[in-house]
Amino acid sequence: MVTITVNVDDEVYQKFRENAAQARNGKKGFLGDAITEAMRNHVEENEQEVIKKRLLERLRKGVNVGFKGYKCRSELYDERVERILSAGR
Repeated sequence: MVTITVNVDDEVYQKFRENAAQARNGKKGFLGDAITEAMRNHVEENEQEVIKKRLLERLRKGVNVGFKGYKCRSELYDERVERILSAGR
């Protein structure tokens, strides 16, 4: 556990303290618990944002899976139909 000293705007502090006290019924240590939870949420949101950016970049970049891409549906089916018909002759 670590002890930190921070400067916070008076109005923000007062509202945060009131909300934290209500949420935790004013139990001992409510302020430290609330700040810890807020910091944890902040870290998790940033981690999720990094993951999201990485995945979006992969989608933009694309992945080569060795599949021959077809420009339109008919290319795929015309080739199959021709193979089937020529095999039957």
